[in-house]
Amino acid sequence: MTAETPTATDAGPEGREGHGGDHAVDAARAHGVETMFTLSGAHVFPLYDAAVKAESPMRIVDVRHEPSAVFAAEATGKLTRTPGLAVLTAGPGVTNGVSPIAQAHFAGSPLVTIGGRAATHTWGMGSLQELDHPPIVSTVSKWADTAPTVDAVGPMVDQAFALAGSSHRGPTFLDVPMDQLFSRTTMTGTTYGARPEALEPDGDQVAAVARLLAGAQRPVLVLGTDVWADGAEQAALRFVDETGIPAIANGMGRGVVPGGHPLLVTKARSQALGKADLVVVVGTPLDFRLGYGVFGGKDGATPAQVVHVADSPGQVSTRANLAASLAGDLTSCFDQVLQALQATSGSRPSWAPWAQQLREAVAAATDRDQALLTAEADPIHPARIYGELIPRLADDAVVIGDGGDFVSFAGKFLDPARPGCWLDPGPYGCLGAGLGAAMAARIARPDSQVVVLFGDGAAGMSLIDVDTLVRHNLPVVMVVGNNSAWGLEKAPMQFLYGYDVAADLAPNTRYDQIVTALGGGGETVTDPKEIGPALDRAFASGIPYLVNVMTDVDAQYPRSTTGV
Repeated sequence: MTAETPTATDAGPEGREGHGGDHAVDAARAHGVETMFTLSGAHVFPLYDAAVKAESPMRIVDVRHEPSAVFAAEATGKLTRTPGLAVLTAGPGVTNGVSPIAQAHFAGSPLVTIGGRAATHTWGMGSLQELDHPPIVSTVSKWADTAPTVDAVGPMVDQAFALAGSSHRGPTFLDVPMDQLFSRTTMTGTTYGARPEALEPDGDQVAAVARLLAGAQRPVLVLGTDVWADGAEQAALRFVDETGIPAIANGMGRGVVPGGHPLLVTKARSQALGKADLVVVVGTPLDFRLGYGVFGGKDGATPAQVVHVADSPGQVSTRANLAASLAGDLTSCFDQVLQALQATSGSRPSWAPWAQQLREAVAAATDRDQALLTAEADPIHPARIYGELIPRLADDAVVIGDGGDFVSFAGKFLDPARPGCWLDPGPYGCLGAGLGAAMAARIARPDSQVVVLFGDGAAGMSLIDVDTLVRHNLPVVMVVGNNSAWGLEKAPMQFLYGYDVAADLAPNTRYDQIVTALGGGGETVTDPKEIGPALDRAFASGIPYLVNVMTDVDAQYPRSTTGV
């Protein structure tokens, strides 16, 4: 894939003499990179040297396991909408980063990973950690390549950032042979920091979408991650407010229409998508989370027409039965469709009765939720944790989900007040991302609350990186919904076979003691009345603090799809 035609905005240092690491850091700086996430390895020492000795040093955050570095860089891309940077040593350093790179691929996160590589002059002789990485990474990247010489390092790092940050966003990968990265050269006539030009939507397609909306009786708008990633959150909210269309959010589309808004109907999702006659999906794939693009038909309703709007043509569904589609800069898409729709406003039906019907469904769901959010059950129902947490969250809190059922409950109950404040595993469903994302969030939003919601299974994948939070003074609040099981697998296996295996974890594990041993703080909660006070202590602590809540393994999330 290639980026749109770029426009150069920042020049590299004219006549810059330095090693390959210097030129790589120069290119990354031109794209706004302020932090390098890594785990130390000799293959990439020049990148550290360049970061430390730069006129304005680049922050280095070193982790305990490579996936956390890449998850942190991916979350940086999500939160800042500027590609994050991960640096991995050769061989196992790179292969340990493949799952986070895959998550970035499926989530459309701007991410650049630079890998070390065995030296050119010994290639094929069996040197330490000699592996040809790009063929492995290429299937989950927009672009993966090797810099053949030190002169190519700066320009190719620049290319990696330009591609990662252009629509449709995603991960890129570059490895650099060790001898070339340590070599020195003088760069002249180089310009770094090109920005892609916005792709304007097609006027005929805009008109087609507007005509469908003008003829709809029961439309629904679905807002996905790319609405935030493309910087279209203001245009999306303007579209909702001025048209009166009911909206549902998923992924980082959460918060675009703030929680409590009268047209946010995520809590009435089943009714909205089941009874709609037109569903306009913007900035998210028509995957298992959206029934593969099949809507309507509930309670005798006719199947809904579907419109797919994406940030680039390659993201428009080729599998779903579409009535229309639109691709381009999402702000332009929203504004141009709104303008075209307003030109037909005299003839289109009022959506107020439909919106009111869905508001009533939201109110009923909210009332039903209240019983769970305040449950006094013993063992603790996981919903009670959210009943205590939500009132304690500031509007700009960053909430990170890393788990299965426990995080699904968060998606059910939590409606962010602002966009760019919700991170979850995304469609790839990769666990273990939580602490990397927490590092990124604490750095990107230093004045905001940062909360990681862990299932106990997911917690076991990355808690060693609390050590990283402590060493780098990155205080976050962690909450574990501890039901001593892989809950997302336990119940389905029982349903299918009448028994389960490989689904239980050690009962009552003290994850808080792991955090305490690593220099943070924490406590275990078994009484629902103690959840709130424990959260207060966590937020007041000023250190990485984990609240380990023992929950009921039989309190399963009511799931309508398994994702298969």
